Amino acid sequence: MPVTAPPPPTPQYLPVEARWCVPQGCFELEVPRTQAQQQLGLMQRPALGPWQGMWFRYNPSAQVGVWMHQCIAPLDLVFLRQGRIAAISADVPPCPRLPCPVVYSPGMVDGFLELRAGRARELGLKVGDPAAPALDSAAPAASPRPGAPRG
Repeated sequence: MPVTAPPPPTPQYLPVEARWCVPQGCFELEVPRTQAQQQLGLMQRPALGPWQGMWFRYNPSAQVGVWMHQCIAPLDLVFLRQGRIAAISADVPPCPRLPCPVVYSPGMVDGFLELRAGRARELGLKVGDPAAPALDSAAPAASPRPGAPRG
């Protein structure tokens, strides 16, 4: 009897709960609040719009590993530390099958943003630029196990 892979997860669409404004405009950000929401991330989601994103928050700061397992669109990962861009991993490709490479943050970060692939370059974002996403209302940061890959 042939072995079949489990079906892909159902994509999650979280409420927009935060904004991050740059000189050219403002991103509307979904904010995963639970470890399960963070692990599912943007799996099985089509490419994001130009002003859409997802903001993963960490309190306390953590070393973060991100993978693109079961994502179907490439992404830019913008790692944040103390209100500034700490690193940008641009055009990270999807990974349909395991094993998948893991992209690690440059040390401890307060969070990271997932944006449509190529958006960081289009907007001229650079390491050291100010980056202070803001919640639309007060919310606690979700804190998954540091270093655990997020898909």
